Formats: sequence, C-alpha cells, structure tokens
Amino acid sequence: MQVLAIDTTGETLSVALLEVGTTRVEVFINIGANHSLHLLPAIKHIYDITGETIEATDLFACTTGPGSFTGLRIGAATIKGLALATGKRVVGLSTLEALAANIGASYANVRPMLDAKRGQVYTALYAIKADALPEMIGEERLADLDFLLANLEEDTIYLGSGALKYADLIKKALPGASIAPPYCCYIRAGVVGTLGIGKFQNGEILDATTFTPRYFRLSDAESNLRIISGEGSLNPPSKK
Repeated sequence: MQVLAIDTTGETLSVALLEVGTTRVEVFINIGANHSLHLLPAIKHIYDITGETIEATDLFACTTGPGSFTGLRIGAATIKGLALATGKRVVGLSTLEALAANIGASYANVRPMLDAKRGQVYTALYAIKADALPEMIGEERLADLDFLLANLEEDTIYLGSGALKYADLIKKALPGASIAPPYCCYIRAGVVGTLGIGKFQNGEILDATTFTPRYFRLSDAESNLRIISGEGSLNPPSKK
C-alpha cells in the first residue's frame, strides 16, 4: 500500500510518501511560511524524486485537528482535492495522537501540548500500548495553562509546542517533570502515514466530500463577529 501523508496543523509542514508502512521520503519545513505556498510543491517534489505518480497512491492520510484554523483548512482542502480527483480513500487522525506517537514505547504516560495562544493549549493524556501506539486516556480539550499547571501528572512525558514554550513553568510547577527533546515535539508526516494505515485497516475511512477539520474553538474572526452581534459579549446590547 502506498500512502501520501500530510500535516499542516501548526507552524511546521510535513509531507511523506510511505510504501508498505515504510517512509520512503519525508519533507519537513519549519520556516514560519504560509503552508499554502509550500504544500503542493512539497507533494510534487516527493513524487518527482521517487518517480511515483499520485495515481499509484492508494490512500491519503492527514491530521484533522486540533491546530491552527488556516493550517487545518489548507490541509483538508488539499487532501479533499486529491482524493476527489483520484477516487482514492482518506483517513484522518488527531494531531495530538500523531504527536504522542513520537515517543514510541514508554512506561510513562504521554501528554502532548500544542500551543493554542491566549495562555491555552490543546492537550490530551495518552498511554503507550505494547505495540508503541498511543491510546487516549480521557479526552482531548482546550485547556487554560493555569489550570493545567495546577494539575500536572507525575510519571508523564510532556511534549509539543506548548510543552517547549512553557517548559520553565512546567518545571517550576512540577520539578521532576519530564519534557521531551525538541526533535520529538514536531509532527512528522511519516508518523501520520503509519498511524493512518492502522486507521484504514480498522475501517476508519473519511468521506472525502464531507469531512471537516476538528476545531476546538471559534476563529478570531468568528469570535469578533459574535461579540459585535452581542452573542459573545460580557455586556450584550440592551434590548429596546
């Protein structure tokens, strides 16, 4: 099975082509540029250097959230376009799950933390199973940093953009906290593709025409619109 996998959910961009579960080529970009400028060229580059064609690809895999609104939409729109053009199937997986899988086999639990700005992080708690695959404990959520710092778990590995950004605060709240090194804190498309194959084998297929990214809060534009209309304001307009 040949799989094209992408991640555009954060500040980094990653694209990989996998064959029978092995990553053949992976492109990773971390220069802070708009993903719309580099995603399609990266996909073309992967096919050019492997000599493969998109028609020979059996499956598309992508992260579906949480993450940045713009990044999620770029990734979803691209995967939808490729799937509809080729008639191939699509699988999606949690950004946090893909991040947790970077740790591999571990006796400790894993808490991925994605920086969500505004003093918040996207997070969930995972146990790593015997096959080195992450299994979620509880649920994914958008958490205030202050609340999270007051409830840090022992025997847990913290990783991701949020863990790196707030490493000093985590260490202050829990001196023995284990924070993964930076190279474990980025989402890699090769991991997305590997997990995606498992999703496909379990029958977890997305409808390419209807699937949408998973947003955990309103975008800034939507929030501002609600405030202007009085829906999200602390002091809504009086009714006269």
